[in-house]
Amino acid sequence: MTAEAIEAGPRTGGHASGSTDGRPLRIALLTYKGNPFCGGQGVYVRHLGRELARLGHSVEVIGAQPYPVLDEGVPLTELPSLDLYRQPDPFRTPGRGEYRDWIDAAEVATMWTGGFPEPLTFSLRARRHLAARRGEFDVIHDNQTLGYGLLADLGAPLVTTIHHPITVDRQLELDAADSRRRRASVRRWYAFTRMQKRVARRLPSVLTVSGSSKQEIVDHLGVRQDRIHVVHIGADTDLWSPDPKIAEVPGRIVTTSSADVPLKGLVHLVEALAKLRTENPQAHLVVVGKRAEDGPVAQAIERYGLQDAVEFVKGISDAELVDLVRSAEIACVPSLYEGFSLPAAEAMATGTPLVATTGGAIPEVAGPDGETCLAVPPADAGALAAALARLLGDPELRARLGAAGRERVLSRFTWKQAAIGTAELYRQAIAARAATTHSGGRR
Repeated sequence: MTAEAIEAGPRTGGHASGSTDGRPLRIALLTYKGNPFCGGQGVYVRHLGRELARLGHSVEVIGAQPYPVLDEGVPLTELPSLDLYRQPDPFRTPGRGEYRDWIDAAEVATMWTGGFPEPLTFSLRARRHLAARRGEFDVIHDNQTLGYGLLADLGAPLVTTIHHPITVDRQLELDAADSRRRRASVRRWYAFTRMQKRVARRLPSVLTVSGSSKQEIVDHLGVRQDRIHVVHIGADTDLWSPDPKIAEVPGRIVTTSSADVPLKGLVHLVEALAKLRTENPQAHLVVVGKRAEDGPVAQAIERYGLQDAVEFVKGISDAELVDLVRSAEIACVPSLYEGFSLPAAEAMATGTPLVATTGGAIPEVAGPDGETCLAVPPADAGALAAALARLLGDPELRARLGAAGRERVLSRFTWKQAAIGTAELYRQAIAARAATTHSGGRR
């Protein structure tokens, strides 16, 4: 359903916002970007929305392009942007007839000057949309938009997920920039992080996915510790599960990565593969993600002559992706930093042994070195190569780590557990708003 159709339609009834008892909640789940195949936001919205609905809550996702893929029982309300970064024509200039209002004009102007407008412009559209539907929701859950529009009184308490501060990405890209011009471009693109920092400091309730991310939010965004709550996310353990019918491919290593995002550390894994193949020539890498035609990863593949040993796949179905991970002898997470690392949890859930760095929250997910994974320092190609070689050469170790990894995920990281914890935080936010209202205070 489109946002315009809802705003023009009749008002709906319902119980008064502010209920904190055990009754089902009416939840608006906002996501300014919901690509189900790239990045964690679409995955988060899909699985959290499904599990909240299974708990009996009414969940409506309100999102912009790329729209998320949702499961049955979770409706999507489209709140379209101008979709300026769509493929195959990213950074496009819209036609005159596409402009609807001043927010569209601001979106294009920001893009033209090298900035990223979507968090701000989505928040402004969401504010307008929610104002027209005041009273329909018990709680509004923002998925890391952190735009100025969400500081308005939206008619219901706001809970915001911050997976990790984007200022971390900004700093890593600045560190990797090789020219003054490139550094200026990075600063302009990430200018929206100044807004996100200001907004985050004013939010009454922040949800994050790991203890590591909580500390980063305090350090980078200046949010008070007592306003931040950790609710771990997880894997769909019915889908991501072992299947002995899927044969392992000798030497196969699988990773999920955006090719030239420095945060993901793929270039270090390519360097490790080059070292590994000097003694294990059948070792090869399958990357779930888009191949970069130029940049550090492409240059490393060419420099080490790995064109036939590194394969990129994208746009595959969930079932195909799970079978790909099952077919690997090793799953690898080479990231310099992660706020949680869904790929680690998902790989572990299949029983595929994991090699992972200790960047950010990865150790919280992957567990102790030698017990549920092999852990290496970030950005250390030599240590990565040594861990991969050790695991490829030891079938018993692979079996032990794979089994222990799945048990860790089942006990700690499932979407049902995430939904239960998130719903509890909703009720706390509703109760806090009601207490403020009844005492005559201001929000």
